[in-house]
Amino acid sequence: MSISRRSVIASALAASASVGGVLAAQRGAMASEARPLTGAAPAASPPGDVVGKITVGYQGWFACIGDGAPINSWWHWSRNAGQPPSPSNTTIKSWPDMREYSRTYRTAYANTNGGQPATLFSSYDQQTVDTHFRWMRENNIDTAALQRFNPFGGEGPTRDVMAQRVRQSAEANGRKFYIMYDVTGWTNMQSEIKQDWTNKMKAHTASGAYAVQNGKPVVCIWGFGFNDDGRPFAPGPCKDVVDWFKAQGCYVIGGVPTHWRSGNEDSRPGFADVYHAFNMISPWMVGRIGNVSDTDRFFTSVNTPDQADCNAHGIDYQPCVLPGDLQERQRAHGDFMWRQFYNMVRVGAQGIYISMYDEYNEGNQIAKTAETGAEVPSGSGIYALDEDGTGCSSDYYLRLTGDGGRMLKKQIALTANRPTQPRV
Repeated sequence: MSISRRSVIASALAASASVGGVLAAQRGAMASEARPLTGAAPAASPPGDVVGKITVGYQGWFACIGDGAPINSWWHWSRNAGQPPSPSNTTIKSWPDMREYSRTYRTAYANTNGGQPATLFSSYDQQTVDTHFRWMRENNIDTAALQRFNPFGGEGPTRDVMAQRVRQSAEANGRKFYIMYDVTGWTNMQSEIKQDWTNKMKAHTASGAYAVQNGKPVVCIWGFGFNDDGRPFAPGPCKDVVDWFKAQGCYVIGGVPTHWRSGNEDSRPGFADVYHAFNMISPWMVGRIGNVSDTDRFFTSVNTPDQADCNAHGIDYQPCVLPGDLQERQRAHGDFMWRQFYNMVRVGAQGIYISMYDEYNEGNQIAKTAETGAEVPSGSGIYALDEDGTGCSSDYYLRLTGDGGRMLKKQIALTANRPTQPRV
């Protein structure tokens, strides 16, 4: 099992421009910043559960042997899921703050540097999901996109239960949720995704917590058009699936390649009609940017023309914002993430998608994370939130996301200066 089934293979994408092009883009970004904001672009849709809102990607894919999950393994914690995670058998890059989980599972890591057993949580436990959704409520995070990979294999029964777990927690905490299909590795996707929606997932739209936009239940399909072996689908079958969901009365979001508009680099050519069939476009950004300079370059060369294209086609724009890979030391104690919020609000985005909520595999999680080295396993080499010398509370990136949402909703003024303090 790889670190993440969404790990990007084109790490050079963010650096694909020539040096001259990068400098020109940065000069353009600085000039744009110096000009007064002209106002947000007119939204294709009015505010709803995704337009004008913060949505977080929720994996919900961690399991532990002994948690009762049908998959009965250390799902997404270990490379060899039949054995507990250890330094030589792991798929994670960050360590969660474990203090608020009532049920935990002992790993094969050494004790933490603070002397506590190295334990992890299971997403299968309702208390885990309740805790995650309580954190969303406490930080004014509006909506969760529940990831759903091919449910017709061995992990399907566990994913089915996770959908029910998320529904229950969203209802209890006054949050919204929707199903986000990830088509990675799904050979019979064209027919099976329709079957799964009709027979299983559509039932969740009866919940008052199920996200609605323009009076329609929201569904997202992530992966059409990506130029890699895991998503080899041609435009025709993809367009058929989008049109089918729209015919079922759904508002359909497309989780698309970064370069969807130009149809190159991480995007296959010939997908323009597929992309423009979506009600909302949400381009993937993990692996594309890693610092403030990258963010400003993409604001000029990617996000601004993306928003213009969406406006021209009556599509809502939901760009990704990520906290940064903690293990790669990208976060700059929140400055990297805040710059993205600032750029996406000033570009006029209709919504913002956080990549991701609980992505401890890629180190891009905003959920509570170990604050200091005392809370990570001894000898693991895993960094805590204070890796750059700035102490951060475990909920810092939840609070930062909440403030980004306030700026999106114009509850606070547009500002390049991060208003969120690492510690309260």
